[in-house]
Amino acid sequence: MKVQNCLWVIMVAMLSTSGLCIAQQDKYSNDFLAVKKHFSDIEVAALAERFEGLSTSQGKQQELFPIRNTGVSTAPIVEAAKAYLSLLSTPELIRTQFAVDDPEWRRWFNVDNGIYVRQGLSLKEMNHEQRKAAWGLLESSLSAKGLDLSKNIMKTDRTLSELNGHGFLDEDLYFLTIMGTPDDKEPWGWQMDGHHLVINYFVMGDQVVMTPTFLGAEPAVTTSGKYAGNKVLQAEQDRGLALMQSLTTDQQQAATLSSRKTHDNMQAAAHQDNLVIDYSGIKASVLDEEQQHKLLDLIGSYVANMKESHAKVRMDEVRTHLENTWFAWVGDVNDDSVFYYRIHSPVILIEFDHQVPVGTEMLHENGVPTRDHIHVVIRTPNGNDYGKDLLQQHLATHKH
Repeated sequence: MKVQNCLWVIMVAMLSTSGLCIAQQDKYSNDFLAVKKHFSDIEVAALAERFEGLSTSQGKQQELFPIRNTGVSTAPIVEAAKAYLSLLSTPELIRTQFAVDDPEWRRWFNVDNGIYVRQGLSLKEMNHEQRKAAWGLLESSLSAKGLDLSKNIMKTDRTLSELNGHGFLDEDLYFLTIMGTPDDKEPWGWQMDGHHLVINYFVMGDQVVMTPTFLGAEPAVTTSGKYAGNKVLQAEQDRGLALMQSLTTDQQQAATLSSRKTHDNMQAAAHQDNLVIDYSGIKASVLDEEQQHKLLDLIGSYVANMKESHAKVRMDEVRTHLENTWFAWVGDVNDDSVFYYRIHSPVILIEFDHQVPVGTEMLHENGVPTRDHIHVVIRTPNGNDYGKDLLQQHLATHKH
Protein backbone atom coordinates (compact mmCIF):
# COMPACT_ATOMS: atom_id res chain seq x y z
CA MET A 1 0.00 0.00 0.00
CA LYS A 2 2.90 2.33 0.62
CA VAL A 3 3.91 1.91 -3.02
CA GLN A 4 0.35 2.61 -4.10
CA ASN A 5 0.26 5.79 -2.03
CA CYS A 6 3.58 6.93 -3.45
CA LEU A 7 2.37 6.39 -7.02
CA TRP A 8 -0.78 8.35 -6.23
CA VAL A 9 1.23 11.27 -4.87
CA ILE A 10 3.47 11.20 -7.94
CA MET A 11 0.44 11.29 -10.24
CA VAL A 12 -1.16 14.13 -8.33
CA ALA A 13 2.09 16.05 -8.63
CA MET A 14 2.32 15.27 -12.35
CA LEU A 15 -1.17 16.56 -13.08
CA SER A 16 -0.77 19.58 -10.84
CA THR A 17 2.46 20.68 -12.52
CA SER A 18 0.73 20.41 -15.88
CA GLY A 19 -2.10 22.61 -14.60
CA LEU A 20 -4.57 19.76 -14.26
CA CYS A 21 -5.52 19.40 -10.63
CA ILE A 22 -7.47 16.15 -10.18
CA ALA A 23 -9.88 17.77 -7.74
CA GLN A 24 -11.00 20.26 -10.40
CA GLN A 25 -11.77 17.73 -13.15
CA ASP A 26 -15.27 17.08 -14.41
CA LYS A 27 -14.19 16.23 -17.95
CA TYR A 28 -11.50 13.80 -19.07
CA SER A 29 -8.14 14.97 -20.36
CA ASN A 30 -5.54 12.48 -21.58
CA ASP A 31 -3.57 12.90 -18.35
CA PHE A 32 -6.70 12.32 -16.27
CA LEU A 33 -7.53 9.21 -18.30
CA ALA A 34 -4.00 7.94 -17.63
CA VAL A 35 -4.69 8.19 -13.89
CA LYS A 36 -7.95 6.26 -14.39
CA LYS A 37 -6.07 3.53 -16.28
CA HIS A 38 -3.44 3.40 -13.53
CA PHE A 39 -6.01 2.50 -10.89
CA SER A 40 -7.64 0.00 -13.24
CA ASP A 41 -4.24 -1.66 -13.73
CA ILE A 42 -3.79 -1.92 -9.95
CA GLU A 43 -7.12 -3.71 -9.64
CA VAL A 44 -6.46 -6.10 -12.52
CA ALA A 45 -3.14 -7.10 -10.98
CA ALA A 46 -4.68 -7.62 -7.54
CA LEU A 47 -7.57 -9.74 -8.85
CA ALA A 48 -5.13 -11.93 -10.78
CA GLU A 49 -3.99 -13.24 -7.38
CA ARG A 50 -6.12 -15.94 -5.80
CA PHE A 51 -7.67 -14.75 -2.55
CA GLU A 52 -5.83 -16.05 0.51
CA GLY A 53 -6.50 -13.34 3.06
CA LEU A 54 -4.28 -11.35 5.37
CA SER A 55 -1.65 -13.36 7.23
CA THR A 56 1.63 -13.05 9.06
CA SER A 57 4.96 -14.34 7.76
CA GLN A 58 4.25 -17.49 9.78
CA GLY A 59 1.29 -18.22 7.52
CA LYS A 60 -2.46 -18.35 8.04
CA GLN A 61 -4.00 -19.63 11.23
CA GLN A 62 -6.61 -22.27 10.53
CA GLU A 63 -10.01 -23.12 12.04
CA LEU A 64 -10.63 -19.69 13.51
CA PHE A 65 -14.09 -19.17 11.99
CA PRO A 66 -16.39 -22.17 12.47
CA ILE A 67 -19.88 -22.26 11.00
CA ARG A 68 -22.16 -21.94 14.01
CA ASN A 69 -25.43 -20.57 15.32
CA THR A 70 -25.10 -17.14 16.93
CA GLY A 71 -28.72 -16.85 17.96
CA VAL A 72 -28.98 -13.43 16.30
CA SER A 73 -31.55 -13.23 13.52
CA THR A 74 -30.57 -11.82 10.13
CA ALA A 75 -34.17 -11.93 8.87
CA PRO A 76 -34.60 -8.12 8.77
CA ILE A 77 -31.47 -7.82 6.61
CA VAL A 78 -32.66 -10.56 4.25
CA GLU A 79 -36.09 -8.97 3.85
CA ALA A 80 -34.61 -5.50 3.28
CA ALA A 81 -32.34 -6.83 0.53
CA LYS A 82 -35.22 -8.66 -1.14
CA ALA A 83 -37.30 -5.48 -1.03
CA TYR A 84 -34.53 -3.51 -2.71
CA LEU A 85 -33.95 -6.06 -5.48
CA SER A 86 -37.69 -6.23 -6.22
CA LEU A 87 -37.62 -2.58 -7.28
CA LEU A 88 -34.89 -2.94 -9.91
CA SER A 89 -35.41 -3.23 -13.64
CA THR A 90 -33.61 -5.91 -15.64
CA PRO A 91 -30.82 -3.53 -16.77
CA GLU A 92 -30.42 -2.37 -13.17
CA LEU A 93 -30.25 -5.95 -11.90
CA ILE A 94 -27.51 -6.72 -14.43
CA ARG A 95 -25.41 -3.96 -12.87
CA THR A 96 -26.35 -4.83 -9.29
CA GLN A 97 -26.52 -8.57 -8.61
CA PHE A 98 -23.58 -10.99 -8.76
CA ALA A 99 -22.86 -14.55 -7.63
CA VAL A 100 -21.99 -14.93 -3.97
CA ASP A 101 -18.47 -16.07 -4.90
CA ASP A 102 -17.98 -13.48 -7.65
CA PRO A 103 -14.70 -11.49 -7.63
CA GLU A 104 -16.91 -8.38 -7.60
CA TRP A 105 -16.54 -8.52 -3.79
CA ARG A 106 -12.88 -7.54 -4.20
CA ARG A 107 -13.57 -4.69 -6.64
CA TRP A 108 -13.60 -1.67 -4.37
CA PHE A 109 -11.32 1.32 -4.06
CA ASN A 110 -11.06 4.44 -1.95
CA VAL A 111 -10.61 6.92 -4.77
CA ASP A 112 -12.82 9.49 -6.49
CA ASN A 113 -15.53 8.24 -8.82
CA GLY A 114 -13.91 10.06 -11.73
CA ILE A 115 -10.88 7.79 -11.64
CA TYR A 116 -12.56 4.52 -10.67
CA VAL A 117 -15.62 2.81 -12.17
CA ARG A 118 -18.02 1.17 -9.75
CA GLN A 119 -20.79 -1.40 -10.29
CA GLY A 120 -24.34 -1.24 -8.99
CA LEU A 121 -26.65 1.73 -8.79
CA SER A 122 -25.58 4.90 -7.04
CA LEU A 123 -27.88 6.58 -4.55
CA LYS A 124 -27.91 9.52 -6.95
CA GLU A 125 -29.47 7.60 -9.86
CA MET A 126 -31.99 5.60 -7.81
CA ASN A 127 -35.61 6.69 -7.85
CA HIS A 128 -37.33 7.59 -4.58
CA GLU A 129 -38.55 4.07 -3.77
CA GLN A 130 -35.24 2.43 -4.65
CA ARG A 131 -33.32 4.93 -2.54
CA LYS A 132 -35.67 4.38 0.41
CA ALA A 133 -35.18 0.62 0.10
CA ALA A 134 -31.39 0.97 -0.18
CA TRP A 135 -31.30 2.98 3.03
CA GLY A 136 -33.61 0.37 4.54
CA LEU A 137 -30.97 -2.28 3.85
CA LEU A 138 -28.30 -0.17 5.55
CA GLU A 139 -30.61 0.56 8.48
CA SER A 140 -31.30 -3.16 8.97
CA SER A 141 -27.57 -4.00 8.85
CA LEU A 142 -25.93 -1.13 10.73
CA SER A 143 -26.36 0.38 14.16
CA ALA A 144 -27.60 3.96 14.54
CA LYS A 145 -23.94 4.90 15.06
CA GLY A 146 -22.86 3.11 11.89
CA LEU A 147 -25.67 4.65 9.87
CA ASP A 148 -24.87 8.18 11.08
CA LEU A 149 -21.17 7.65 10.38
CA SER A 150 -21.95 6.51 6.83
CA LYS A 151 -24.12 9.57 6.19
CA ASN A 152 -21.53 11.94 7.67
CA ILE A 153 -18.77 10.45 5.50
CA MET A 154 -20.95 10.98 2.43
CA LYS A 155 -21.40 14.61 3.44
CA THR A 156 -17.65 15.17 3.31
CA ASP A 157 -17.71 14.50 -0.44
CA ARG A 158 -20.19 17.34 -0.82
CA THR A 159 -17.76 19.56 1.09
CA LEU A 160 -14.85 18.47 -1.11
CA SER A 161 -16.94 19.33 -4.15
CA GLU A 162 -17.65 22.78 -2.73
CA LEU A 163 -13.96 23.35 -2.01
CA ASN A 164 -12.72 22.12 -5.37
CA GLY A 165 -15.55 22.49 -7.89
CA HIS A 166 -15.25 18.77 -8.66
CA GLY A 167 -18.04 17.23 -10.74
CA PHE A 168 -17.03 13.68 -9.77
CA LEU A 169 -17.53 14.26 -6.04
CA ASP A 170 -21.07 14.04 -4.67
CA GLU A 171 -22.68 12.89 -1.43
CA ASP A 172 -24.93 10.52 -3.38
CA LEU A 173 -22.27 8.82 -5.54
CA TYR A 174 -22.20 5.66 -3.41
CA PHE A 175 -22.96 2.40 -5.21
CA LEU A 176 -24.84 -0.64 -3.90
CA THR A 177 -24.35 -4.21 -5.14
CA ILE A 178 -25.81 -7.53 -3.97
CA MET A 179 -23.81 -10.79 -4.02
CA GLY A 180 -25.87 -13.96 -4.22
CA THR A 181 -29.58 -14.22 -3.47
CA PRO A 182 -30.79 -12.95 -0.09
CA ASP A 183 -31.79 -15.98 1.95
CA ASP A 184 -32.16 -16.94 5.61
CA LYS A 185 -29.89 -19.97 5.21
CA GLU A 186 -27.80 -19.66 2.03
CA PRO A 187 -24.79 -17.28 1.90
CA TRP A 188 -25.15 -13.85 0.29
CA GLY A 189 -24.16 -10.27 1.01
CA TRP A 190 -24.04 -6.66 -0.06
CA GLN A 191 -21.44 -3.99 -0.73
CA MET A 192 -21.59 -0.20 -0.55
CA ASP A 193 -18.70 1.37 -2.47
CA GLY A 194 -17.72 5.01 -2.78
CA HIS A 195 -15.10 7.58 -1.90
CA HIS A 196 -14.07 7.20 1.77
CA LEU A 197 -16.84 4.65 2.44
CA VAL A 198 -16.73 0.96 1.55
CA ILE A 199 -18.75 -1.65 3.45
CA ASN A 200 -18.60 -5.36 2.61
CA TYR A 201 -21.36 -7.19 4.45
CA PHE A 202 -21.51 -11.01 4.22
CA VAL A 203 -24.45 -12.96 5.62
CA MET A 204 -24.79 -16.72 6.11
CA GLY A 205 -27.58 -17.98 8.32
CA ASP A 206 -27.28 -15.88 11.45
CA GLN A 207 -23.56 -15.19 10.99
CA VAL A 208 -22.37 -11.81 9.71
CA VAL A 209 -18.94 -10.59 8.54
CA MET A 210 -18.60 -6.83 7.98
CA THR A 211 -15.10 -6.62 6.52
CA PRO A 212 -13.27 -5.22 4.70
CA THR A 213 -14.70 -1.89 5.79
CA PHE A 214 -13.03 1.33 4.72
CA LEU A 215 -13.88 4.61 6.43
CA GLY A 216 -12.43 8.03 5.79
CA ALA A 217 -12.97 11.75 5.71
CA GLU A 218 -11.49 14.86 4.17
CA PRO A 219 -12.16 17.26 5.73
CA ALA A 220 -12.61 15.34 8.98
CA VAL A 221 -14.00 18.52 10.54
CA THR A 222 -16.03 20.67 8.16
CA THR A 223 -15.83 24.44 8.74
CA SER A 224 -17.66 25.80 5.70
CA GLY A 225 -20.48 25.14 3.27
CA LYS A 226 -23.71 23.15 3.51
CA TYR A 227 -22.41 20.77 6.18
CA ALA A 228 -20.35 23.12 8.34
CA GLY A 229 -19.89 21.48 11.73
CA ASN A 230 -19.85 17.92 10.36
CA LYS A 231 -17.27 15.81 12.22
CA VAL A 232 -16.08 12.33 11.28
CA LEU A 233 -13.99 9.70 13.15
CA GLN A 234 -13.12 12.06 15.99
CA ALA A 235 -13.97 9.58 18.77
CA GLU A 236 -11.84 6.90 17.12
CA GLN A 237 -9.00 9.41 16.86
CA ASP A 238 -9.30 10.58 20.46
CA ARG A 239 -9.70 7.12 21.98
CA GLY A 240 -6.63 5.87 20.13
CA LEU A 241 -4.57 8.75 21.47
CA ALA A 242 -5.98 8.29 24.98
CA LEU A 243 -4.93 4.63 24.95
CA MET A 244 -1.41 5.53 23.85
CA GLN A 245 -1.17 8.27 26.46
CA SER A 246 -2.28 5.82 29.17
CA LEU A 247 0.79 3.63 28.56
CA THR A 248 3.91 3.99 30.65
CA THR A 249 7.05 5.37 29.02
CA ASP A 250 8.45 1.87 28.57
CA GLN A 251 5.15 0.63 27.13
CA GLN A 252 4.97 3.56 24.72
CA GLN A 253 8.46 2.77 23.55
CA ALA A 254 7.46 -0.85 22.91
CA ALA A 255 4.33 0.22 21.00
CA THR A 256 6.08 2.83 18.86
CA LEU A 257 7.22 1.82 15.39
CA SER A 258 8.42 5.37 14.66
CA SER A 259 8.08 8.61 16.58
CA ARG A 260 8.00 10.57 13.31
CA LYS A 261 4.82 10.67 11.21
CA THR A 262 5.96 11.98 7.84
CA HIS A 263 3.75 10.16 5.31
CA ASP A 264 0.76 7.86 4.89
CA ASN A 265 1.24 4.59 6.80
CA MET A 266 -1.83 2.50 5.99
CA GLN A 267 -0.99 -0.93 4.58
CA ALA A 268 -4.21 -2.97 4.34
CA ALA A 269 -6.47 -0.79 2.17
CA ALA A 270 -7.89 -1.66 -1.24
CA HIS A 271 -6.33 -4.51 -3.24
CA GLN A 272 -4.28 -5.69 -0.30
CA ASP A 273 -6.42 -8.77 0.37
CA ASN A 274 -3.35 -11.03 0.59
CA LEU A 275 -1.16 -8.68 2.59
CA VAL A 276 1.48 -10.34 4.77
CA ILE A 277 1.82 -8.24 7.92
CA ASP A 278 3.45 -9.38 11.16
CA TYR A 279 2.33 -8.50 14.65
CA SER A 280 4.22 -5.49 16.00
CA GLY A 281 4.07 -2.99 18.83
CA ILE A 282 2.98 -3.98 22.32
CA LYS A 283 1.03 -7.11 23.20
CA ALA A 284 -2.23 -6.74 25.11
CA SER A 285 -1.17 -9.47 27.53
CA VAL A 286 1.38 -7.10 29.11
CA LEU A 287 -1.15 -4.28 29.59
CA ASP A 288 -2.85 -3.80 32.92
CA GLU A 289 -6.59 -4.28 33.33
CA GLU A 290 -7.48 -0.64 32.78
CA GLN A 291 -5.33 -0.41 29.64
CA GLN A 292 -6.87 -3.61 28.26
CA HIS A 293 -10.29 -2.10 28.90
CA LYS A 294 -9.29 1.00 26.91
CA LEU A 295 -8.07 -1.22 24.09
CA LEU A 296 -11.35 -3.15 23.99
CA ASP A 297 -13.31 0.12 24.05
CA LEU A 298 -11.26 1.34 21.11
CA ILE A 299 -11.93 -1.84 19.13
CA GLY A 300 -15.57 -1.64 20.16
CA SER A 301 -15.90 1.84 18.70
CA TYR A 302 -15.35 0.28 15.27
CA VAL A 303 -17.28 -2.94 15.79
CA ALA A 304 -20.24 -0.90 17.09
CA ASN A 305 -21.02 0.20 13.55
CA MET A 306 -22.81 -3.17 13.20
CA LYS A 307 -26.21 -3.80 14.71
CA GLU A 308 -25.77 -4.16 18.46
CA SER A 309 -26.59 -7.88 18.64
CA HIS A 310 -24.16 -8.75 15.84
CA ALA A 311 -21.53 -6.45 17.36
CA LYS A 312 -21.75 -8.40 20.62
CA VAL A 313 -20.98 -11.64 18.76
CA ARG A 314 -18.01 -9.98 17.08
CA MET A 315 -16.66 -8.54 20.33
CA ASP A 316 -16.88 -11.96 22.00
CA GLU A 317 -14.67 -13.22 19.17
CA VAL A 318 -12.24 -10.32 19.73
CA ARG A 319 -12.06 -10.98 23.49
CA THR A 320 -11.23 -14.63 22.88
CA HIS A 321 -7.98 -13.49 21.25
CA LEU A 322 -7.25 -10.50 23.48
CA GLU A 323 -4.04 -12.01 24.87
CA ASN A 324 -2.67 -12.18 21.32
CA THR A 325 -3.80 -8.70 20.28
CA TRP A 326 -1.13 -6.11 19.44
CA PHE A 327 -1.18 -2.30 19.45
CA ALA A 328 1.31 -0.34 17.34
CA TRP A 329 1.87 3.41 16.93
CA VAL A 330 3.56 5.89 14.60
CA GLY A 331 3.94 9.55 15.57
CA ASP A 332 4.10 11.68 18.67
CA VAL A 333 1.68 11.49 21.61
CA ASN A 334 0.81 15.14 22.22
CA ASP A 335 -2.84 16.21 22.30
CA ASP A 336 -2.58 17.73 18.81
CA SER A 337 -0.25 15.15 17.23
CA VAL A 338 -0.83 13.44 13.91
CA PHE A 339 -0.40 9.68 14.13
CA TYR A 340 -1.12 6.18 12.87
CA TYR A 341 -2.16 3.22 14.99
CA ARG A 342 -2.77 -0.43 14.26
CA ILE A 343 -4.64 -3.07 16.25
CA HIS A 344 -3.90 -6.61 15.11
CA SER A 345 -5.05 -10.01 16.34
CA PRO A 346 -5.83 -13.33 14.64
CA VAL A 347 -9.43 -12.19 14.05
CA ILE A 348 -9.30 -8.42 13.53
CA LEU A 349 -7.02 -5.79 12.05
CA ILE A 350 -7.75 -2.07 12.39
CA GLU A 351 -5.64 0.73 10.94
CA PHE A 352 -6.20 4.43 11.68
CA ASP A 353 -4.09 6.90 9.70
CA HIS A 354 -3.77 10.68 9.51
CA GLN A 355 -2.98 11.22 5.84
CA VAL A 356 -1.44 13.96 3.70
CA PRO A 357 -4.00 16.39 2.23
CA VAL A 358 -5.38 15.63 -1.23
CA GLY A 359 -8.64 17.56 -1.59
CA THR A 360 -7.83 20.12 1.11
CA GLU A 361 -4.41 21.25 -0.06
CA MET A 362 -5.71 24.82 -0.04
CA LEU A 363 -6.18 24.47 3.73
CA HIS A 364 -3.09 22.49 4.76
CA GLU A 365 0.59 22.16 4.01
CA ASN A 366 1.13 19.97 0.97
CA GLY A 367 2.73 16.58 1.65
CA VAL A 368 2.41 16.81 5.45
CA PRO A 369 -0.03 14.50 7.30
CA THR A 370 -2.99 16.33 8.79
CA ARG A 371 -5.77 15.52 11.25
CA ASP A 372 -8.18 16.77 8.60
CA HIS A 373 -7.66 13.72 6.36
CA ILE A 374 -8.32 10.36 8.01
CA HIS A 375 -8.32 6.84 6.61
CA VAL A 376 -9.47 3.73 8.51
CA VAL A 377 -9.62 0.12 7.41
CA ILE A 378 -11.04 -2.84 9.34
CA ARG A 379 -10.23 -6.37 8.21
CA THR A 380 -10.66 -9.99 9.30
CA PRO A 381 -7.26 -11.69 8.93
CA ASN A 382 -6.62 -15.36 8.21
CA GLY A 383 -9.00 -15.65 5.32
CA ASN A 384 -12.39 -14.44 6.50
CA ASP A 385 -12.60 -11.04 4.82
CA TYR A 386 -15.80 -11.01 2.72
CA GLY A 387 -16.80 -14.08 4.79
CA LYS A 388 -14.57 -16.10 2.47
CA ASP A 389 -13.59 -18.73 5.05
CA LEU A 390 -17.22 -19.34 6.02
CA LEU A 391 -18.24 -19.44 2.35
CA GLN A 392 -15.51 -21.94 1.50
CA GLN A 393 -16.66 -24.24 4.31
CA HIS A 394 -20.25 -23.95 3.11
CA LEU A 395 -19.44 -24.64 -0.54
CA ALA A 396 -17.41 -27.70 0.44
CA THR A 397 -20.57 -29.38 1.71
CA HIS A 398 -23.32 -27.79 -0.38
CA LYS A 399 -23.80 -27.92 -4.13
CA HIS A 400 -24.58 -24.60 -5.89
